[in-house]
Amino acid sequence: MIDSGLVDLSRLQFAMTAMYHFLFVPLTLGLSFLIAIMESVYVMTGRQVWRDMTIFWGKLFGINFAVGVATGIVMEFQFGMNWSYYSHYVGDIFGAPLAIEGLMAFFLEATFIGLFFFGWDKLTRVQHLMVTWLVAIGSNFSALWILVANGWMNFPVGSEFNPLTMRMEVTDFAAVIFNPVAQSKFVHTVSAGYVTGAVFVLGVSAFYLLKNQNVEFAKRSMTVAASFGLAAALSVVVLGDESGYSVGENQKMKLAAMEGMYETQEAPASFTVIGVPNPDTNRIDYAVHIPYVLGLIATRSVTEEVPGILDLVEHAKARVKTGIAAYDALQTIKEDPSNTEAKLRFDAFKDDLGFGLLLKQFVEDPRDATEEHISQAAWSTVPPVAPLFYSFRLMVGLGFLFIAMFAYAFWLTARREHTKNPLFLKLCLFAIPLPWVAAELGWFVAEFGRQPWVIDSVLPTFLAVSSLDYYEVLTTLVGFVLIYSTLFVIEIGLLRKTVLEGPYAHDHSGTGGNQDVQHPELVQPVFAK
Repeated sequence: MIDSGLVDLSRLQFAMTAMYHFLFVPLTLGLSFLIAIMESVYVMTGRQVWRDMTIFWGKLFGINFAVGVATGIVMEFQFGMNWSYYSHYVGDIFGAPLAIEGLMAFFLEATFIGLFFFGWDKLTRVQHLMVTWLVAIGSNFSALWILVANGWMNFPVGSEFNPLTMRMEVTDFAAVIFNPVAQSKFVHTVSAGYVTGAVFVLGVSAFYLLKNQNVEFAKRSMTVAASFGLAAALSVVVLGDESGYSVGENQKMKLAAMEGMYETQEAPASFTVIGVPNPDTNRIDYAVHIPYVLGLIATRSVTEEVPGILDLVEHAKARVKTGIAAYDALQTIKEDPSNTEAKLRFDAFKDDLGFGLLLKQFVEDPRDATEEHISQAAWSTVPPVAPLFYSFRLMVGLGFLFIAMFAYAFWLTARREHTKNPLFLKLCLFAIPLPWVAAELGWFVAEFGRQPWVIDSVLPTFLAVSSLDYYEVLTTLVGFVLIYSTLFVIEIGLLRKTVLEGPYAHDHSGTGGNQDVQHPELVQPVFAK
């Protein structure tokens, strides 16, 4: 029988390291493109202030990038350390995108980031601009391959289980890459990163304007952040809708849990804006609904019903029963690999093998399962409703807050009234942590909502862990918390110190960034050095 304590601790450790790491990823994605935009303006205009902006925000990007790399390395080793059976079971598929990420994306950004910082006097302006754009592209390519791997965990296409090797194997790598879940997650995640970078630049710029420091620098930074952030925030909502449709198509139980929807909703299904999930009555108390919206998101129609938890559990019971048949055939094949009849039976039921494996947390041999065990296994496919319900709505609420904030900032900057509303500038400053809250909530909904599967409908999470001692995992968990917390404090300290020093900490020209200086040596053709 499975040690549930070891499973929970292993899950906690991976969740902790993943969510710590994702504190740094969104800012890397967002700042990389903002910096590239700023340097593009510098190359086109030759104005010194745009070069100063590129260097200053690039310095903050570099601090964040360095700490993000340090926290990300541990995650890949964790698959072998804490999730060895997972690595054995799906390593042929899951390992490929991670290897490509390292070879194609990480090496690209890691190589050119050095040229970005130390190539200002070695490269022409256009050459340096190309380097900056390559850093930004590399950062986004890195996210692409990571999310291809993660998308496959949520929707395992292009692969099948081989009963002879007892492993999942690739059958169509193109299907793995172009997995609709992975693609929707990628565009939604990078857009959220762009919002994070824009809010960060907007907030720091607001801080300078409130202090009446580096005014011209801050105004231009705020203008770029407002326009870029508005486009990103709007795209997050649109692409989030696409993610919702993907979940509605491929992860119906996750969608039902996010909605707190126990009963199947007849068409046209309404979206619950807010309410209180009540597991005792299988309903949402004090609910406020918007007609048609859930149907449009989940099914792209107003004529299809959206299945609820109770009906999905009944469907899971049927799949658990056929999963037992698949498990029985698999055991026969293990004893006699040449048994043709067993292979035919396995092929008929192999899609439900994962549901049969769910029984291993209740009975040692799934073939000995009773109706009660089958019911327990089916109900185990329901993730905790309340945490998903509230997390999703808080994330969506923050998304609409960002749209409103960027829209007003865009209106102010378009009218050149950056400092007209000090209260709004204070709001921008205090809003800096909010994109990280939204991003972490998004990952929580995506990963917690997939439970009890580490690979949806294929491999239960409790079977994926390594055979480690409980205290070994606990010791490493405590160690990681201490190390990551230290790194986080160091980064916050470095970012704070750099922001307080300002972009002209070592400038002796006397301009202090408050004049739009255009140095004579910079007023020359774009392709000059």
